[in-house]
Amino acid sequence: MSTRLRYGARTPEQLRNREVEATSVDTWATSMVAIYETDPGLIASVLPPPLVASAPEHVRLTIARVDVGRGLPPFGAGTFGVGAVHDGLVGDYALTMPMSTEQSVIGGRETFGEPKKIADVRLDLDGDLAVGTRLTGSFTRLGVTYVEINGQLVEELPLPADGVRTSFYLKFQPAPDGKGFDDDPALVHVQRREKNRRLFRVDGEVILRESRFDPVADPPVRRLVGIEIAERSSIQTGAVVRRLPQEDVIPFAHQRYDDLSPVGEE
Repeated sequence: MSTRLRYGARTPEQLRNREVEATSVDTWATSMVAIYETDPGLIASVLPPPLVASAPEHVRLTIARVDVGRGLPPFGAGTFGVGAVHDGLVGDYALTMPMSTEQSVIGGRETFGEPKKIADVRLDLDGDLAVGTRLTGSFTRLGVTYVEINGQLVEELPLPADGVRTSFYLKFQPAPDGKGFDDDPALVHVQRREKNRRLFRVDGEVILRESRFDPVADPPVRRLVGIEIAERSSIQTGAVVRRLPQEDVIPFAHQRYDDLSPVGEE
């Protein structure tokens, strides 16, 4: 019988931050992105200062199937974010990031401040990645399929140059006495260096359904800019760019939590 306790203290080599290491390695995913314009005032109202809405005001909705390799099954990953700007840098601010596995939630949430939650995230194709193939993607949590995208691949597109996409996150921990946070929240910039090896235009529709816990239907689809699906890899790096006053962030902290408390409003 082994006497080694795996919960025991680890050496510096064993304490490597594997979440950061994993985001620094090319990981290929089949990724569908839908962008739609919505009401300007609604986007502004969900952005904590100092973030402001980009123009035109839009939502970026991503549903991906990520291949982690090493004989492990792919997992589902999603993002529902809005266009935002900080100090002249254009990016997106995620309101929710549903993930299908605990492992994909914990690292990004604790390391980068990503607003991840466990969900059933699906991206299904009825054939290969080719013109004519039909697809459907969805987010389901707590019994509600609150996002669904259905469509068909209609055109293979020229590959764009490799690029960098910026995301903004808030990193904080609620104080144990229930009053504010342990420390001033951090504004995190994440840079994703992306490259594509296949890219298609999708003719389809975005369906948003009412959900008490994931109210993504509040910003309506005013104009669908487009839907694309790609085989895409991403290398991610992040940094804290500044600390924010607690009073600026507290009104928005609820965005990443579900009110399941027995003393909740309902």
